[in-house]
Amino acid sequence: MSRITSPFGWESTAADVAAGHDLSGKRAIITGATAGLGVETARVLASRGAEVVLAVRDTAAAAPLVAEIEAAGGKASAAALDLADLRSVEAFAVADSGAPLHLLINNAGIMACPLMRTAQGFEMQLGVNHIGHFDLTSLLLPALKAANGARVVAVASSGHLWSGFDFDDPNFERTDYDPLAAYGRSKTANALFALELDRRHRGDGIRAFSLMPGGIHTSLGRHMTDEIRQRLGVDPASASQYRWKTVEQGSATTVWAALGRELDGSGGLYLEDCNEALPNREGRRDGVKAWARDPEAAARLWSWTENAIAASK
Repeated sequence: MSRITSPFGWESTAADVAAGHDLSGKRAIITGATAGLGVETARVLASRGAEVVLAVRDTAAAAPLVAEIEAAGGKASAAALDLADLRSVEAFAVADSGAPLHLLINNAGIMACPLMRTAQGFEMQLGVNHIGHFDLTSLLLPALKAANGARVVAVASSGHLWSGFDFDDPNFERTDYDPLAAYGRSKTANALFALELDRRHRGDGIRAFSLMPGGIHTSLGRHMTDEIRQRLGVDPASASQYRWKTVEQGSATTVWAALGRELDGSGGLYLEDCNEALPNREGRRDGVKAWARDPEAAARLWSWTENAIAASK
């Protein structure tokens, strides 16, 4: 099968990608929609007629965006969701309207934080970036199926290049904690999750994609120390060597994953710059690693995550 591409690219914005789409009557849930990419994604989807639900830890922080969308004639609401606590995830799913859900944008994330654990004891980056979103998606499957054509978008990262998933010690219980390795594992998990979700539920009309949005200055980097920035080659002294996107550009691939007509009939793909990503070449920061496209690892991760969630109840 040939690689899927689009007329859009690195410089395209989310508004560019959404132009011409009519989302009237469609419902979208976006996690982490109080800052950065989540805000722009919600704003653009609402501008095309979608009813957007902002799934956020702090509903008061989402109030200005809700007001902005409604003032522009759109439909928006905010609902409490803390991905670091599966009881909160369950409460969100119970409180959701249950109406057909056409788009689930798993956008929220945490990066390179010190060793912390979720309410259920998972390493924080794995717990928030993967396990919380896995549980949310699983609980919303009835609404996704009811849409008779839904897309689930997992915002991953080129951080997946740093590490495959470690099934032996996923929560750093026996090995020394490395914040970048932990982030890499969680982002590989995002890609594997989308791959297996698509395989399991394409027959239900649900297609899933993962993606790299690009390097963007957002609050995602709030935990990054100078030492971590130096390891990544993006410290202030060398930042000019890295090509940064605006938030509007960084949201483009998310919106393309959600709406792109070029993706109709496809799923399980890892996307970058509004195109299907190429295989990563050693020494480069783009493309997708084979370990994030491994169907056996994807199926194994799905089972591991189901068991981990069940054991936490």
